[in-house]
Parts: sequence; C-alpha cells; structure tokens
Amino acid sequence: MHRIALWSFLIISSLSVTQRVAAEPAFGKQPNIVLIITDDQGYYDLSGHGNPHLATPNLDQLRDESLRFTRFQVSPTCAPTRSAIMSGRAPFYVGVTHTILERERMKLGVPTMPEMLRDAGYTTGIFGKWHLGDQAPYRPDQRGFDEVFIHGAGGIGQSYAGSCGDAPGNKYFDPAILHNNTFEKTKGFCTDIFFTQAMEWMGAQKGTKPFFAYITTNAPHGPFIAPDSYKKKFIDAGMSSNTVGFYGMIENIDDNVGRLTKQLADWGIEDDTLVIFMTDNGPSASNYNGDHKGKKGSVDEGGTRVPSFWRWPGVLKPGTDVDTIANHYDILPTFAEIVEGTPKQENQLQGRSLVPLLKNTDAPWEDRFRVFHKGRWGKGAAEKSRDNGFAVRNQRFRLVGRNTLYDMEQDPSQKNNVIDKHPELAKTMNAAYDEWYDGALPNMVNEDAPLTGHNTFHLMFWEQYDMEVPPVRVRTPRTPKKNRKNK
Repeated sequence: MHRIALWSFLIISSLSVTQRVAAEPAFGKQPNIVLIITDDQGYYDLSGHGNPHLATPNLDQLRDESLRFTRFQVSPTCAPTRSAIMSGRAPFYVGVTHTILERERMKLGVPTMPEMLRDAGYTTGIFGKWHLGDQAPYRPDQRGFDEVFIHGAGGIGQSYAGSCGDAPGNKYFDPAILHNNTFEKTKGFCTDIFFTQAMEWMGAQKGTKPFFAYITTNAPHGPFIAPDSYKKKFIDAGMSSNTVGFYGMIENIDDNVGRLTKQLADWGIEDDTLVIFMTDNGPSASNYNGDHKGKKGSVDEGGTRVPSFWRWPGVLKPGTDVDTIANHYDILPTFAEIVEGTPKQENQLQGRSLVPLLKNTDAPWEDRFRVFHKGRWGKGAAEKSRDNGFAVRNQRFRLVGRNTLYDMEQDPSQKNNVIDKHPELAKTMNAAYDEWYDGALPNMVNEDAPLTGHNTFHLMFWEQYDMEVPPVRVRTPRTPKKNRKNK
C-alpha cells in the first residue's frame, strides 16, 4: 500500500463499518452494558491466565462464560487508554499524551461513547476513575454521564502540579468521592465502595431504560494497599510489600466481580446484560508476566496486551477465543452497532466495529496497523519525541522503534529481530507511523496548557466544607545529588 493509504485505510474502513449500522440493534435488542476496567492489572494477573500466585475464581468463571479477544491491545498507560475507549480515536488525536500536567485532558468538542449511548436511549453512570480532566468542562458529567461517582486525578490521593489531583487527604479506605459534583465521605475500601455504588444505581435503573455502567477501579494501581484479609497468603509466601498489596487488590476485585454477576442473576437481567472486563495497560507490581516482554509504560506486547472478556448469555458464544487483534478504540463503534447508535463526527473515528467478530470469529477481517507511543515527554517536546518509544503492530508483526521487528506468531516473547528478513514490511510500517504521527501533532492541544495554582478537586473540597484556601506553594526544583556537595 502507498504510505498515504496506510493510516487512511484504518479511518476509512472504520467509517464504512460505522455507517453500516443496522436499522435495528445488531443482536435484535439493546442490552444493558457493564464495562469493568481495572488499573495496571496485566494480562497474566489472573489465575485463569496461568498466574501461579493468584486465585481469581470469579474472573475465571466470567472468562469461561465469555467470548474472549485474546490479543486485545490498549495504550501503555492509563489516561491514553481511557481516552481511546471514550472517543473511538487514538489518544494523541484527542489531546491525551500524558497522565498529568493537563495533558491527561481529553480535548473539548470530541463526541464521546456515553453521549452516543445516551442519544440511543441509555442512561449512563461512571463509578471510580475518570482521569480525562478534573476541571469542570472536562469532567464526565459534561461528557455524557448522567450519574458520576469518581475520585480525581489518576488515583485516590494523588496530587500533581496543575489541575490534576484528588480530594485532599484521601486514602484507599474511607475516601471522599465526588458524587454528582458534591463530595461524599464514604466508609470502607475503595473498590468495594465503587462496586456497591454501581450496583445500587443499576438496581434503580433496571426495568426503566437500558443502562451503561462504567466501573473503573483505581485498584490495583499503587500505592499497593489492600484490606488485611486479602494480604495474608501473599505475606506468608514471602512476597514484597508492593506485590502483596497488588495481588491483594486483585483478589478483592475478583470478589466484587462475583458480587456483581450474582446480583445480575438475582435481578433476572443477566441475559439482558453485556458484561465486559478489561484492564487499561500492562502490569505494574506483578511478579509473573508469562511470555510477555514489557510491563506498564512499555510499547512491547507486555505493556499493551490486556484481558478482554465479553459475556452476554444466550447471545455471545461462551468459551470462544477471537485471535484477531482488536483495540481499545474499537469499543465505541462496536457499542454503536450493538445499540443502534450513531457516533457524531464518525468520519474521525479510528476504531472499527467488532460486531462481525462477535457474531462469527471467522468473519472476513482486513488487517490493520495500529500505533503505540509511550508519550510522557517533557514540555514542548512533542515533535522531537517522535521516535522516543513507539511501536506499530499488525496481526503478525510488531515493529518496536525504527529498526526492530518481531514475528509475534513465531516469537511472542520478542527475542529475535527479523527486520533483515522483512525490510519492505518494516519500511511500510515506519511510513505508516510517520503519517500517523504527522496527523497526531496538530491534535495535541494540551502541550502548552498553563498549570493552575491548585488542583481542581482541592478547590472544590475546600469550598464545599467552607475551608480556607491555603496559599499556593512555590515548588523549588531540587538540586541534583551530584551538585549538592558543600551546599
């Protein structure tokens, strides 16, 4: 293919699928949709995927009852992945190039998944982590969510220069959560709280109109804190404190997934509900990574391959593996076809509806290039960071940087560079990447955004509780260690 056609093909093919949305929902009815996404849990952080340390019986059962995308791809870090899910576009194309410093904000004017679902007759709720902007115009209540129950920033208790930060003093236990723009002091462990709140909301919606529940835990992101009852077996096994907390949080997530699936069955709506489980990037504190190279932050397979389970009893065939590669930005056009929705600005979508594969794992499927970049460069360094951590993937091969090509079918652990055997393919992938990056640059609207004096959630919290706003602290750069002698 000519280089101009390479990235254009992805966009055009996605558009054509979106425009073929049926006159009725793809499966004949509009399901409730529950999308569960955990934070920093890798592909192998499940007992059902071979982790020898974890026991995740509820997630394993969900896996057994689901259609599984076995090579599902996301971004190397969290805010970029979430922006792709919400927009149907590559993260850099919606302004998300980092996780902090205002560059986690999904640019305004981008139509979102919950807006599309709401237009199709759904009520929408988010419970947990948003991480696409804490300032008012960027928050989920302005991006299509009817019910909002979230912490700030990328994690509970986090605080960074600029607007990105959680409520002051928040911990994983008893956090103050922003519920429809009012803080509520909660009791208990954060993951339990998010699932409980989501189920209470779903219980109030069922039978009235279809609902979309986006349950997006901050766990098992660091700091690695879990309830004591979930830590003992890992402590007894002699694991590090980080791994103890990380694995403890995952087993707690597993119990909550079990609570949720049981509740759907008790309500009698499990056959009317599509449940999807996935994670946002590779693992952080796991000590088991299967055959993967790379973890969170890496553009290797271990940084971007995640679980993707789709359970809809009576509709999707359980125990089915789809080996065709799918992406995070495919979720929005897939939902559109499932619910008979029409995405706005659909000619800008970079995802493709997965409905043909949901219906038939052997459906014709033209291969695509997809691009990964770790982002996270310094201020003003977007152009010169073009080659600083990128990969291009198709069904069989993964190009990492300009000169390293892996045959992922023959070499899933990425040990052998085969670029000398496929020089023309590598040339084509590099050209496709350059075209993609050229198109991304003008969409990186947050690169020069000024940083605010206080985190937005701090200001909201202090105002709600009539607290005095402290003066802005001037952050003085620390002297590098090598220059501290005689200081």
